[in-house]
Amino acid sequence: MAMSKAAAFLSVTPITSNQNSTCLNSSPSSTSVSLFSSISKSSSSLSFPLTLKRTTPPPSPSVLFSFFSSKNKQINGASAYKFPDPIPEFAEAETEKFRANLIKKLTKKDIYGDSIEEVVGICTEIFNTFLHTEYGGPGTLLVIPFIDMADTLTERGLPGAPQAARAAVVWAQKHVDKDWNKWTGEDDGDDN
Repeated sequence: MAMSKAAAFLSVTPITSNQNSTCLNSSPSSTSVSLFSSISKSSSSLSFPLTLKRTTPPPSPSVLFSFFSSKNKQINGASAYKFPDPIPEFAEAETEKFRANLIKKLTKKDIYGDSIEEVVGICTEIFNTFLHTEYGGPGTLLVIPFIDMADTLTERGLPGAPQAARAAVVWAQKHVDKDWNKWTGEDDGDDN
């Protein structure tokens, strides 16, 4: 495939006796490269010169510069966006909703027994810390706190770590960004 693309831009011309076959000739409109090819057959060898000539001019430096500078502007614009800082009041209100929902959801399962308060307490503490330190609106809800929930519950030997973390992440995906938009007045009216 690479050879066929290269062949489209190069033409082969033989070198005449008056051309220098060892140099690289360059002009604004074309580029020639001279090569020697050798074919060995037993004790005799055959050498013949070969010139590859570029038939299309290379792009001008100004075209290349404008292409790459416009790409840099797009990249720099995306990296310059700053998410809002966490809102402590929102974090407190959302943590209470999270805790109430998690207790309601996990009490339906028989696997927690007497550990339900401890499981919910650990999940709520991790979620609260995340909302206070990292969550800054839609686009900043991370999976890391939910992984931390499952890991912490497992390390402490509490039952139902994967189920608790799953219930927490499902609730957060459905509610946190929507609640943030309502809290900040950016609600778009979408009730999905």
